[in-house]
Amino acid sequence: MKHTPAAPTPIGLAALEAQLAQDLEFLELPAKPWVPTRTENGVPVRDVVVIGAGMCGLAATAKLVLTGITNVVAYDAAPAGLEGPWVTFARMQTLRSPKTLNGPSLGLPQLTFRAWFTAQWGVEAWRSLDKIPKGQWMDYLVWYRKVLGLPVRNSVRMTGLAPVGDLIAIDIEGAETGQVLTRRLVLATGRSGLGGFAVPDFLSGVDRAYWGHSADDIDFDTLKGKRVAVIGAGASSMDNAATALEAGAGSVDMLIRRKEMPRINKLTGIGSPGVVLGMHHLPDGWKWKFFDYTASTQTPPPRSSTLRVSRHANARFFLDCGIVAVMEDPGGLLIETTQGPMHYDFLIAATGFSNDFSGRPEFAAIAPHIRTWSDGRYRPEMGPPRAGMSDAPDLGPAFEFRERIPGSCPMLAHIHCFNDAAMLTHGKVSGDIPAVSAGADRLVRGIASSLFAEDVETHFANLIAYDTPELLGDEWVDSTPLLHKEAAL
Repeated sequence: MKHTPAAPTPIGLAALEAQLAQDLEFLELPAKPWVPTRTENGVPVRDVVVIGAGMCGLAATAKLVLTGITNVVAYDAAPAGLEGPWVTFARMQTLRSPKTLNGPSLGLPQLTFRAWFTAQWGVEAWRSLDKIPKGQWMDYLVWYRKVLGLPVRNSVRMTGLAPVGDLIAIDIEGAETGQVLTRRLVLATGRSGLGGFAVPDFLSGVDRAYWGHSADDIDFDTLKGKRVAVIGAGASSMDNAATALEAGAGSVDMLIRRKEMPRINKLTGIGSPGVVLGMHHLPDGWKWKFFDYTASTQTPPPRSSTLRVSRHANARFFLDCGIVAVMEDPGGLLIETTQGPMHYDFLIAATGFSNDFSGRPEFAAIAPHIRTWSDGRYRPEMGPPRAGMSDAPDLGPAFEFRERIPGSCPMLAHIHCFNDAAMLTHGKVSGDIPAVSAGADRLVRGIASSLFAEDVETHFANLIAYDTPELLGDEWVDSTPLLHKEAAL
């Protein structure tokens, strides 16, 4: 009789953390701090401030610290454990990404979700896991922050910024209030990038009591028994529709402009290190071609998310159903569509986000100066202009902003756009799970090299001043005098 070996017993988080600590020690990480300390009129200056402590903000902060840039802090407006979308407006049940992706582990095996999961529940549980529950992903990110001891301050919002010489002054309020000086600023602000909700013109002037954006804090309990419309056929459309149905909505209609549902996730089909590392170096025409094509074909919602909606008898999918106008009706909405008029109590606009920097008061000092692809990087021969791409920021090699008019806002060169708005310039390395470690590495390499160059005189002075001897002088005898004696014989 063949003996089946028992599955390994989970080692527990304490053992995993000990393994991670040993790995870091073997790799001499974090590196010794090397950036010279700086003050301005007696006020300490941060080397880097990161705005946002979701997945991208944590990955960026961790990479900075591991690289020896330790005078950093990350601020997040949310309370601890609520950073990012995972347990707030992300309404899917599981992540869409495969469970095996490395995510923000920065090349450290013991820092992966898989290591964290198997340490607690074992190999068999890992094998039986399909997709990662979104709440469990949040638990992993909380552990990630804790095990690396990352300097994150919660419930702190950035309200403004301004140049102070070659520094950036950041106004903050909340759990900490005041002004912080920093040499570099990283905007890890997630899906909203530098803008906010993309709201169609037909909703302009419509009372917010009758509609919400898919990323709003919607009270789904109030939709019980109501007629609900959801615009779109993407993942967030399905997630919001399903949440409304599960909360007891009387009916939910998916109003889908396309004649057919998108079915193939094109970028997933070509995912590779080549795409991650090479997209950034492609000529602009090729970048436009890739992202214009994927935008035109669209990313389909996950099969599980779609079935989560269609399993409800009171859910309907209306294809080739574009919105012509939305008007308030007594106690609800009248929506004129290409399929005729429809009446609803509430509408959810799953219409994504925009790069409209002018809509964020905290960015008022830089918004007019940020160069976008429409300022000359996009050329008509690349293909038709596309909203959401033409207004994407035109970034440098380390995600740094560029000035629309040279010399108009020099501090932009020290502000890094490490969020979803960077996709057209850098590829999908600053917003999604698959390549966030590669994005953090690219970001921090650029920041580290620029800080070193900026302090080159100090580093050269340190080179000259260094006087710890390797040799004490007693390791050899000078035989030169013997040459003279030998010559005289």
